Amino acid sequence: MKYSQATDYALHAMLFLVAEAPDKPVSVHLLAEKLGVSQTYLSKMLTKLVKAGLIHSISGANGGYRLKRNQEDISFLDIIHAIEGTTSMFECSFNHGNECLIQQVVIDAERQMEQVLKSKKITELAKQFKG
Repeated sequence: MKYSQATDYALHAMLFLVAEAPDKPVSVHLLAEKLGVSQTYLSKMLTKLVKAGLIHSISGANGGYRLKRNQEDISFLDIIHAIEGTTSMFECSFNHGNECLIQQVVIDAERQMEQVLKSKKITELAKQFKG
């Protein structure tokens, strides 16, 4: 299984926001510079994070993006779902409905992985990042 590059950038952007600037807005220019990605590309990911309620956008000369939710509550899963969505990674191609034993195994594995990602908070990494 593989997450998109957008998820990679979103996780890193959120880590930067939590570790370096939890209370002040950070410009898309600075974030793009830190991540080595284009502002346009990063803006699309940040818009998804805004829609998910993780960050908010502040307009104006000193505007940018800052955390909206309490940093202690933001999990890896929250960020991944904001970018990738919540649909299953596996869809059975055969028409036997919910009775597919293979899909049941994959869905169970996804649930277990989601539990781990939900338990891991971005703030845990931010503490290590600062240290």
